[in-house]
Amino acid sequence: MDQRNHHVDTESLVGVGLYTPAEAARLLRIPAGKIVRWLHGHAVKGKWYDSLWSPQVELGDGKTYLGFRDLMELRTADAFMQAGVSAIMIRRAIVEAQKFIDEERPLSTTRFVTDGRSIFLEIADQTGDAKLLDLFKQQYAFKRIVESSLKGVDFEGIAPIRWWPAGKNQKIVVDPERSFGQPIESDSGVPTAALAAAVAAEGSAEAAARIWQVPVQAVARAVRFESELANAA
Repeated sequence: MDQRNHHVDTESLVGVGLYTPAEAARLLRIPAGKIVRWLHGHAVKGKWYDSLWSPQVELGDGKTYLGFRDLMELRTADAFMQAGVSAIMIRRAIVEAQKFIDEERPLSTTRFVTDGRSIFLEIADQTGDAKLLDLFKQQYAFKRIVESSLKGVDFEGIAPIRWWPAGKNQKIVVDPERSFGQPIESDSGVPTAALAAAVAAEGSAEAAARIWQVPVQAVARAVRFESELANAA
């Protein structure tokens, strides 16, 4: 499926995913305001900073939405920013990477793991930033940043297709082919938020399991995941 911007109804979002900035913030642990600024650009002291890329989804109602590929790209962009790389340099790296990688969102591809370091090195050399040059000359440092941001991600070819945010053993998956990319308990396919809400309403995991006709273990996994998200907020 074409992963570029989708001006579509919700039926066509199967395989793309649909998230508000608040939902993305909850999953990624990146403030929603930052996400909006990175995707739409912003002004600081009269200076305009362009967006890192355009959001994957546009529903035509003036609101910001993200697709699954936006989530994956944001994880990598944020990992670089945490390491001290500026948003301006990340945007330049994206533009350069697009010339070599046939993806609008190249940071979250397997190709970027192998080619991204040389792209950043060239940009850092052009800017004369000694600190960043040192960071990107250290292959292990670059690899650590990228691999940590892509941890728990399944790929098809070079592109990410699903994410296990708590690890595969916890059986919670974010898959744009299922439930519009909302976190689900993978065996049952029920959204984790729905299972956790059923426990809150019914008073026990056993009651929630009966209502949704799923194993109690599936409910327990969903509740644990939702609790961890809430505690991290």
